[in-house]
Amino acid sequence: MIDRLEQEVDTLQRHLEVLRMVLENEPIGIVRMSNETGHPHHKIRYSLRVLEEASLIEPTSQGAATTKETSEFVAGLNGRIDDITTTVDEMSIEATVESSS
Repeated sequence: MIDRLEQEVDTLQRHLEVLRMVLENEPIGIVRMSNETGHPHHKIRYSLRVLEEASLIEPTSQGAATTKETSEFVAGLNGRIDDITTTVDEMSIEATVESSS
């Protein structure tokens, strides 16, 4: 059960790393992203597809570029991550309390 959560967090981390690279270097291609992150091309390609399906990036002839939806998503991202972190922290505390009873 927790293994699945760890896997999802790792995947999300990679997606956000790819999005950050697009934000900072747009347009940027798969080869450069793979070389700079160390992630294989197929994983970068998958992250780009997920980000494109979410309308956060779009392909161009020079590489991936942001869309008009990107800035709104990024603006709310930290708050959403904080909410998730709080929930996970509360789960951890509950598990500690239950195990000491």
